[in-house]
Amino acid sequence: MRHVDLSPLFRYSVGFDRLDQLFDAAFRNAQDNTYPPYNIVKTGDDSYKITLAVAGFGEDDLEIVVKENMLTVQGRGAEADDAVYLHRGIGRRAFEHRFQLADYVKVSGANLANGLLDIQLVREVPEAMKPQQIKIGTAPKPRVIESKAEAA
Repeated sequence: MRHVDLSPLFRYSVGFDRLDQLFDAAFRNAQDNTYPPYNIVKTGDDSYKITLAVAGFGEDDLEIVVKENMLTVQGRGAEADDAVYLHRGIGRRAFEHRFQLADYVKVSGANLANGLLDIQLVREVPEAMKPQQIKIGTAPKPRVIESKAEAA
């Protein structure tokens, strides 16, 4: 349950409708998405990296999908094996993490090494959306048209 009232923000802004949905999703899933642990790192002005600790998972067990600004990472859990565990501290259960991506943020790559899944993200703002400097010109001087009556 969210206890933050965003209505004052919406009185002074246009187009931030998704912000309310984003807050609701964040507060609703705050306690649910703890496995596997992950980090989100800003690696540059327009680049990010998400690292998930996926010990025991192989490339075939993981799936990364981006659809409509939503990054979904799924891991299929271990098949039931016949081993008798005295202690099982390495979790290998199925999981699903969802990350809401901002506009123009794209996945540029992913790799799995040493039990860590790294997903690289980059913000690619189109040229048309970048700030543009507008040159201020002077208005052309009005043309004076002489009439025949003035010429005489």
